[in-house]
Amino acid sequence: MKRAAFYLATALCAAPLALAAVPLEAAAQPKAAAYKAPRTAFGQPDLGGFWSNSTLTPMLRPAKYGDRLVHTEAEVKAMEQAVVEEVEEGNKPTDPNAPAEAPRTTGNVRPEFAAAGGDVGGYNRGWLDPGHSVMRVRGEPRTSLLTTPNGQVPPRKAGAAQPAGFGRTGGGGGMGSFDNPENRSLGERCIIGFGRNAGPPMFSNGFYNNNYQIVQSPTAVTILVEMNHDARIIRLNDKHRTDGVRPYFGDSIGWWEGDTLVVETTHIPQRQAFMGSWENLKVTERFTRVAKDRLHYAFTVEDPTLWDKPWGGEYEMSPLNGTIYEYACHEGNYALEGILAGARHQEKEQAAAARTAPAKGDGKGAKASD
Repeated sequence: MKRAAFYLATALCAAPLALAAVPLEAAAQPKAAAYKAPRTAFGQPDLGGFWSNSTLTPMLRPAKYGDRLVHTEAEVKAMEQAVVEEVEEGNKPTDPNAPAEAPRTTGNVRPEFAAAGGDVGGYNRGWLDPGHSVMRVRGEPRTSLLTTPNGQVPPRKAGAAQPAGFGRTGGGGGMGSFDNPENRSLGERCIIGFGRNAGPPMFSNGFYNNNYQIVQSPTAVTILVEMNHDARIIRLNDKHRTDGVRPYFGDSIGWWEGDTLVVETTHIPQRQAFMGSWENLKVTERFTRVAKDRLHYAFTVEDPTLWDKPWGGEYEMSPLNGTIYEYACHEGNYALEGILAGARHQEKEQAAAARTAPAKGDGKGAKASD
């Protein structure tokens, strides 16, 4: 099991009256196909098993592709070959006696990987499993997971407040962030994963552990997320909670529309905001088994206070060649102790410097008046 060491230093009403999923822009619903998903012992379409969403395709489309949703085959070949070369280079032996050097950002080393390996306690490419292929949806190699026209998050409504920051793991910088453990990010504290693996919506994190296990019962569906020991419990044929509590991953309720599991999530906590939205955020996800080895995933994001209309994206999960084991996060990791101790040391130095600095207006060091 891989350790996230450097990130310290790294279930909805089935009745017809239930709210239905909002159609996605561009392409989010799988086309009708001859494939028929197998059934569980209690008659549901069988989504169970181990799945992965590792991919080279980013959530947001790189600007150079503009409004183009689909890669050319030449682009796919080049991107996937680059990963082969990246792994080969990363697997070359290194001299244990060589002096420390700055993180490399040349050759076949991605900047984010170079930073991970160059930080104290970081590690090399051999420990990473970000994905080795471009995401294909209905056979199309995609330039982004978002299906908005330009592959970007839509502009916010006029007058909507700009978010202080995006992301779901919260904290990790700014005033007071080194005062106590509770001020550090949720991902850093191993409370939830450092990416958006669990969601909603669910994305791979670009580094490792992008795997899932889906377990079904007549009354609930559970998604076990490898990163990091998170479990989303989706209550079937139920209603949203009314007590105002906002649990991690929000309040998810689901129902079946044919072979598709529709999941609606609200009550998402502020620390798990998505693109600055949380209080009025609603995420609708659709899981459809479209082949023996493909699980189509589509999502719609809604917040009428921030965006003029819903938006979203899609991808297809593939089977995991294996199972999910315990996620070991911070056993034996003393980085947090060092972070907080270092901050206290800096505060002492600053206090000492303030005591010895000449007070303003005391005349010391000033030139004599003429």
